[in-house]
Amino acid sequence: MTRAPAQFDQLPLHQIEVVTFYKRDELTTDLICCDVQIGGKTWSFHEEQEGWNLLIAHLERLPGFRSDWYAAVAHPPFSRSTTVAFTRR
Repeated sequence: MTRAPAQFDQLPLHQIEVVTFYKRDELTTDLICCDVQIGGKTWSFHEEQEGWNLLIAHLERLPGFRSDWYAAVAHPPFSRSTTVAFTRR
């Protein structure tokens, strides 16, 4: 996995292949995470990172991006609930 870039908007929309959201069980809470695949590399992010909202706003510009991703990932609590929000065709 590749570390997150300093600027989320440096992820070129036209190169994004897959966006996957999932939860990690952190014992007493869940941590919402996002993997973005570009050119065979996976960029990993999570909701506690600075700029998370900027990342989501950027990804929402992808054509056909699944706007209900949060509801699909958030429930049920404490399960992985993997959801693919975008796949390039």
